[in-house]
Amino acid sequence: MLFFSTFALVKQEECVQLLASHGIRPTSNRIVVLRALALSARPLTLAELETKILSIDKSGVFRALTLFREHHLVHDVEDGSGSMRYELCHSHSNDEDDDLHVHFFCERCQRTFCLDGVPVPEVSVPPGYAVTSASHIVKGVCPECGVGK
Repeated sequence: MLFFSTFALVKQEECVQLLASHGIRPTSNRIVVLRALALSARPLTLAELETKILSIDKSGVFRALTLFREHHLVHDVEDGSGSMRYELCHSHSNDEDDDLHVHFFCERCQRTFCLDGVPVPEVSVPPGYAVTSASHIVKGVCPECGVGK
């Protein structure tokens, strides 16, 4: 299992290595999408990625995200805003998304933030149920928007 600091993934060689470690052929479009995700401090929607990546159309960005998700390079976050958000998996496991952490959705600016230091609470399910993933969204107002603003 490889671990890269997501903010350090700005060099093409590092992006190529990370893609290859997940069994993904490193095309120029995939490298651009990976860099955009790596440079973001928070999960991004498809529309936000489109705005950041003007050289690739929406379908090209979506195809890269779909492939990344299938290979456990990114995971998607449903934050209740109506848009799916995507972020690089911190663990970079080739076999699973073992990157559970809490996300915070700001009701004012409509942005979602990772709260990496806050673990997802364990949930017990009745017999016969099999949990395959979990997410925990906390909603409120982020520090930038401020409670009194």
